[in-house]
Amino acid sequence: MSDWDAPLIALLEMQQRLERGPKREGAFALWLTTRVALDTAAGSTDGEKARRRRVALLRRRLQALVIPRPLERGLRTAITQLEEGTPTAARIALTQLVAPSRDALGQNA
Repeated sequence: MSDWDAPLIALLEMQQRLERGPKREGAFALWLTTRVALDTAAGSTDGEKARRRRVALLRRRLQALVIPRPLERGLRTAITQLEEGTPTAARIALTQLVAPSRDALGQNA
């Protein structure tokens, strides 16, 4: 169990409380992106090809979701950072998600 398990569980619980629609899908998109960013920040031992594939799959999965506009812009920026594949870029991606997630999902996000 890592230090990040509690915030990730809180995101999932928030998603379950939200009614269907853009906010709920935004919470799910935030959870998916956060998982990829945390694995990258932890220095995952996956190869370069696996990391690139994971980010590409994340990008493709998010395209199908209806996400509030501020969060969508933040997620696009975060994914661009994640494509670098470095722990530092992953940490930057996480920090760039704070303000858009609060704007779109509320202060508890």
